[in-house]
Amino acid sequence: MKIERLELKHKELLLERLNSADTSLSEYSFPNLYLFREAHDYHVIDDREVFVRGRTYDGYDYIMPASDIRGMDYDYVKGLMREVDFMFPVPEDWLSFFNPEECSFSCREGDSDYVYTVQKMSTYPGRRLHKKRNLLKQFTETYRHDAKPLTRELLKDAALILRDWQAESGVDESQTDFSPCLEALDLYEELVLCGGIYYADGEPAGFIVGEELNSDTFAVHFAKASTRFKGIYQYIYSSFAGILPPKYIYLNFEQDLEKDVLKLSKASYHPDLMLKKMRVSLGR
Repeated sequence: MKIERLELKHKELLLERLNSADTSLSEYSFPNLYLFREAHDYHVIDDREVFVRGRTYDGYDYIMPASDIRGMDYDYVKGLMREVDFMFPVPEDWLSFFNPEECSFSCREGDSDYVYTVQKMSTYPGRRLHKKRNLLKQFTETYRHDAKPLTRELLKDAALILRDWQAESGVDESQTDFSPCLEALDLYEELVLCGGIYYADGEPAGFIVGEELNSDTFAVHFAKASTRFKGIYQYIYSSFAGILPPKYIYLNFEQDLEKDVLKLSKASYHPDLMLKKMRVSLGR
């Protein structure tokens, strides 16, 4: 068994396995794991199977399979689980792998991913989203606006937006995802990310960065904008959803980490799905 701190060199080992897991949970993504490797103290376990060992935001040690657990040897997996507090994040449809007489299952609300249909985010239909439509309308009527693919030449504009966003946040960089987002821009091509960048009155105003999670779901890892431009976020989400290839049915906006600001913001778009991330522990 080989255990190493997660680094870029593990991309080849992990990327294909994570893709084969075919789950919509946001952690099953090499860029996500790599960019938050410090926050979770990620290590790669290269053994009969490949796992990632990490630490949750609430302080528990866990292992995460790099591929579908249902194809693995149960006794072997149990041996690895004895070394940590639990396995996490486990999709609900993988729970049949575990013996319910030996394992307990739990989840935290703040870990769940917010998932919306692409159609909803592109048009903000219905009464519940009329405020989003109004903000989008205000933005497009107030500012000269432009949407472009986020290419190498425009990454410097995205970095300016990110620094404006951080300054407007009023908190220290250590309390936000500023550093992982900046690294995502620095390694944008190497991590095979894609996104869009948005301008208001000729100024860089916002950007979005993400990647395909599986055949029908696109994950939004970062969306940053300057709130000087009212309605910018509604414009970003609507514009980006509107240009995604038709094979994508869902947008995964990831979890709220039990932070009130994130919870209110993400809930205000009325998610179509909340994907639970199960914690599976040995013993009952």
